[in-house]
Amino acid sequence: MEKRTNKYKLTLEEISLAKDSDAKNDPIMLEFDNHDNLFNIIKAVKSKAIFDNENEAAEFAIGLKMFTEVMLKNRSNDLFKEVQPAIGEFMKKLKNT
Repeated sequence: MEKRTNKYKLTLEEISLAKDSDAKNDPIMLEFDNHDNLFNIIKAVKSKAIFDNENEAAEFAIGLKMFTEVMLKNRSNDLFKEVQPAIGEFMKKLKNT
């Protein structure tokens, strides 16, 4: 039986740069999958009112879920060894907030 995942497309485009000397970059488009429904996660984080700004809630949810999905897919990578227990505890705390 094939394991199904949610598939997403994210486009990152610069709107303005803090330094005039920085070179403008072309947009990046990523296609990726996640075992969770990211839109439901964003709604859940917003509903917890952890942040004053709803955009920050969405940024946090997207960043956290993208990071943790990559970590799960690469759980045997030594890079994540030390952070895995802390992330597990953090996720439990977040869900109980």
